[in-house]
Amino acid sequence: MTTSGPAATWLKRRSRISAIEIVFWLATLLPFFLFPSYLSLASQIAIGALFALSVDLILGYAGIITLGHAMFFGIGAYTAAILAKHGWGEPLTGLVAAAVVAGAVGFVTSFIIVRVQHLALIMITLGLGLLTYELANSFSTVTGGTDGLGVTIWPIFGRFDFDLWGYTAYSYALVILFIGVLVARRIVNSSFGLALTGIRENSQRMPAIGSVYRTHLQKIYVVAASMAGIAGALLTQTTGTVSLDTLSFQRSADVVVMLILGGTGRLYGGIIGAIIFLVARDRLSDMNPQYWYFWIGLLLMAIVLVMPGGILGGLSRLFGRFVR
Repeated sequence: MTTSGPAATWLKRRSRISAIEIVFWLATLLPFFLFPSYLSLASQIAIGALFALSVDLILGYAGIITLGHAMFFGIGAYTAAILAKHGWGEPLTGLVAAAVVAGAVGFVTSFIIVRVQHLALIMITLGLGLLTYELANSFSTVTGGTDGLGVTIWPIFGRFDFDLWGYTAYSYALVILFIGVLVARRIVNSSFGLALTGIRENSQRMPAIGSVYRTHLQKIYVVAASMAGIAGALLTQTTGTVSLDTLSFQRSADVVVMLILGGTGRLYGGIIGAIIFLVARDRLSDMNPQYWYFWIGLLLMAIVLVMPGGILGGLSRLFGRFVR
């Protein structure tokens, strides 16, 4: 599918980096100077943002509803961990391996995903996620089962060790997130991204204009799976551990909450949602460890009622323009 005329002009205009995006990325450097004691949390936010971005590609842009995306996150996490456990703790190789393995699983499962919709799609993604969780739990000799795995990760480029304060971890996670955003931006601001939006709006009409919509859905599903796998590998590498929690339903649900908070189909929605969700979780769990999810629920309800399109959607309506 190619674009020309007004559509091409529109895509070109959307692909330009705005001033507010530059300000945003400059602001991501502030934790190094203003909040050095929170660099570990900042790393978790960057990883959560990348995970949320992967979900946004399929949910926000392609309309694939999922409650089992943690399957790919966990597969990436365990891939990096198993590599390191067996003597290869080189970080970048671990990321590539995680992307390949998670993408391969995404490719295989995509043949099922693109053939169902609505409630059946939700149930299948949920079922696949639960199945993967139980498989990981069963093969405890490989995954460590409920105990998980502790691993040693080599210095990045053989020079930058993962320090206790989190400087290297946050720098590493932030760079990978930035690259992920550039890749996602390229995808959504292309003719392929435009086709995905058309599929989300009306998949039945897309074949009439020459778009093989199932092939498009499979492609973006594999990309999203690989990106989620990279996010999972980042978690393993920056913490030195991996557990069944990376495959849990709660992680799948949490990332959807992040996306709803920030706004779906807006590129930066998942990132903003990850910041709000993970900062709120950190603060609320300190104040009230037993009931912090209650307050998260109230926050989610308030935002959905006041800003149905998420925070970025609400800001877009308020100011008439904002980041996508």
